[in-house]
Amino acid sequence: MFARRIASLISLTALLILPAALVIGCGGVVSPGIITETPRSDPSNKGYLFCFWNTENFFDDKLDNYHNHPDKEFDGWFANNPKVLKQKVENLSRVLAELNDGMGPDILALAELESERSAELLADALNARIKNPELHYKHILMKEPKGFGRNIGTAIITRLPVIRDKTRLHGKRQRILEGHVEVNGDDLVILATHWTSRVTDEIGDSRDRYADQIYGVYRGMFMSNPKVDFLVCGDFNDPPDDDSVVKHLHGVGDRARVRKSDRDQPLLYNLFLDKNDGKHGTHFYSGKWEVFDQILVSPDMLGDGHWTCDTESARIVDSLTADRKGRPKHFGNEHDKIELSERGCSDHFPVMVRLHVADK
Repeated sequence: MFARRIASLISLTALLILPAALVIGCGGVVSPGIITETPRSDPSNKGYLFCFWNTENFFDDKLDNYHNHPDKEFDGWFANNPKVLKQKVENLSRVLAELNDGMGPDILALAELESERSAELLADALNARIKNPELHYKHILMKEPKGFGRNIGTAIITRLPVIRDKTRLHGKRQRILEGHVEVNGDDLVILATHWTSRVTDEIGDSRDRYADQIYGVYRGMFMSNPKVDFLVCGDFNDPPDDDSVVKHLHGVGDRARVRKSDRDQPLLYNLFLDKNDGKHGTHFYSGKWEVFDQILVSPDMLGDGHWTCDTESARIVDSLTADRKGRPKHFGNEHDKIELSERGCSDHFPVMVRLHVADK
């Protein structure tokens, strides 16, 4: 990893196109095990801001010569055009750095990244925008899902301590990343996911399998420890009331039912079920709004657990990334007749919620 990073930095410097802000080292990325430095985020005791965002085909600066569509096109477009990559990173980092009173999210889960290098570029750009070095992002958790379908994965970027050696992928040919963030000795399990697209799976069988796999992971953890602090997020490509989410993932909007979960069939609380009104959404698909991007939490996070979730703070971040019609302003591809300076961030809005950790 270190050698790869040095090589990439040298390459970018030689091009003299990407700004130095994009190549500042992201400290702690290669450290193994538990990263135990004291987290500093919000001195006003507002807790920690969690954000998930599908970044829309965020490829890096390395040419991989893919043969599949559309990865082949995006791979070449970003790797061979540093100005394109620079604009993409600037657009994403500008929006994210404005969140959390200008501090950026404390925990950022992302989808549609080609590689860990993409995550590094974004973390470096965010650090360049955040003046307080104590708030810089130090950790990237990612396992690149190679060898199936599209070459895009999910990642977690955070300034908080992590348990790096618990990072893993779940399922067969699935984008389900497990990461662990630990504050005050309390472990938050995060599953950052990206379910099969409706373009390639109109019926939804593949998305059902995603939900089943995720629920199996959750149920196993819950049976072992009903107090587990578990958060799953992602672009589900299904709305919160779809069978894949309700029947297979067991995600509901009834707080009391979730709190009463038993070991045999524990439930998850869907923070975005009440946002599914048809008038708003995270993605404008086939002429209508859809809430595809969601965050769900385990029972203990709704009560007096170690990690707790402020359910009222759950939001779709639309004002910073919308076009004139109020829809997500996407970045697009090389065939779109749009000036680089006029391109947006992504075809999805970010979603966020505030979390708290119990004092000890």
